[in-house]
Amino acid sequence: MTTPQPIDGILDIDPYVPGKSLAPEGVKLHKLSSNETPLGASPVALEAARNALSKPELYPDGQASALKAAIAEVHGLNPKNLLCGNGSDELLGLLCQCYLAHGDEAIHTEHGFLVYDIQIRARGATPVVAKETNATADVDAILSCVTERTKLVFLANPNNPTGTYLPFDEVRRLQASLPGHVILVLDAAYAEYVRRNDYAAGMELVSASSNVVMTRTFSKIYGLAALRIGWLYGPEAIVSVLDRVRGPFNLNAPAIAAGAAAIRDRAFVEKAADHNAEWLAWTVGALEGLGLLVTPSVGNFVLIHFPEKPGATAAEADAYLTARGFILRRVAGYGFPNALRMSIGSEEANRGAVAALADFLGQS
Repeated sequence: MTTPQPIDGILDIDPYVPGKSLAPEGVKLHKLSSNETPLGASPVALEAARNALSKPELYPDGQASALKAAIAEVHGLNPKNLLCGNGSDELLGLLCQCYLAHGDEAIHTEHGFLVYDIQIRARGATPVVAKETNATADVDAILSCVTERTKLVFLANPNNPTGTYLPFDEVRRLQASLPGHVILVLDAAYAEYVRRNDYAAGMELVSASSNVVMTRTFSKIYGLAALRIGWLYGPEAIVSVLDRVRGPFNLNAPAIAAGAAAIRDRAFVEKAADHNAEWLAWTVGALEGLGLLVTPSVGNFVLIHFPEKPGATAAEADAYLTARGFILRRVAGYGFPNALRMSIGSEEANRGAVAALADFLGQS
């Protein structure tokens, strides 16, 4: 052996490929590929970030105390049960780092977030895929995958890229049926968008359990994706474990300040949620009016299925839309080779993308 070699399993991992972000030269870009908010960030959050840059020579607060305090204030939580990360992705990775070893297993659902599989494999553990029913997580299918080697169960609720969700009663049933040593990870990245009476992000379940954690993000409704801010709420014993191995200054000062300001600006969050509710309904109706199948979504995106016939496939639609500046997300890696995911954007972007699809399908 004459060259450095990675540990077993690393080269079996397919790298994560983010959504496209560029339009052809000379064409106006409407980026609808990454579930970003069209409203941007709260003005008070932007101002807080700018102010935090006044002393860039100083390290940030390693405990992100101001951010934890703001999260605790808004959600009525104990700061001791919170951990902040460089996006929720870092926190998902820390869970795998601390609770998985070679030979262990972790479960995720059939169309779950690709980062789960990556982080599980990176620890030398085995990802186990639970089948979904109608593109929705199935509690019984998840439970049927549990073995004595299971250490983690990842549940994105709502799920990306489908936009489907499990009612809280089903999440509660899942937790009650898991062995006590198995951690249920509730990834609630899109929780702020959900307007269903039977949905809950999971905070109550975390508070009442010793083996449940919930992760959240500032990358979606808060419009702070560029600053990479995530947080985890969990039992103090689990938070303490993760805190031992996270990077000492994993959040920068502008991120801490902006996050704390953003989560307190509830009027801005409601405005973003209202915009999404209005245009999610409009977009679904318009797409279905074109004869396209749309998976029911409670997030800030829709999964659009295309007919499997020449001239009307997802790949051809993607090329047609891209040429006109509408950038959607291919989701073949999630098990949907003939679908595109479209983020809910501005009125101009939503109307323009639907009009372009109508032209593509010959219905203009």
